Amino acid sequence: MIDSKIQESLQGLVANILDSEIYKEYQNQLAMVKERPGLKEKIDEFRTRNLALQTGEHTTFEQLDCFEREYADFREDPLVDEFLAAELALCRLLQKVNRTLVEAIDFE
Repeated sequence: MIDSKIQESLQGLVANILDSEIYKEYQNQLAMVKERPGLKEKIDEFRTRNLALQTGEHTTFEQLDCFEREYADFREDPLVDEFLAAELALCRLLQKVNRTLVEAIDFE
């Protein structure tokens, strides 16, 4: 069970994130993506394949180059580019929150 002071602070943090321009921009971009049929699924496929290549132990430069060429036109779509940028900004915000907590706590 979480201490009530921690729970209250956590709820405040979540509220502040939800009220942030970064989160609002992400939600705005996501809504626009969902207005175009099939685009969200294509973005999800792109992210899944990209993650697999980035985390693969035996990924070659040739595979990365092929992937980038395959998705070059897709990435040039302003809606795709803006959505992925907004998503990255939100991910970086959440990573910073997590990193700040972990660094501040003496946890070995």
